[in-house]
Amino acid sequence: MAESRPMYELMYVINPVLSDDQTKNMVERVQNYLRENDADVVHTEEMGSQRLAYPIQKKRNGYYVVTNFRGDGTFIAKLERALQINDDILRHLVLRYDAKMQRYFEQQRAKAAEQPVEADA
Repeated sequence: MAESRPMYELMYVINPVLSDDQTKNMVERVQNYLRENDADVVHTEEMGSQRLAYPIQKKRNGYYVVTNFRGDGTFIAKLERALQINDDILRHLVLRYDAKMQRYFEQQRAKAAEQPVEADA
């Protein structure tokens, strides 16, 4: 049975000058913020450092993170404000999934679950 609360995707880019520990701490802080606001974090993918399409604050790279969560949506404006005033987050985007996007997400998750885990060599 599908959950009644809408699903969101939060993509944000973390300042690349942060150390690994500071970057992990930032990801954890965002997830804690979501949980404190009664959101259920469904999936988080850290895409790592990638080149930006254009410089932002004189930075050419950024650490990309995508988090999928379910929530009632009343705190989205507060979340966006918190991300905007954080100097370590260069950019962010919050998308609310429609039914088609949600089906695609669930199909991709099912495919990922079916694929065997690659062993480290």
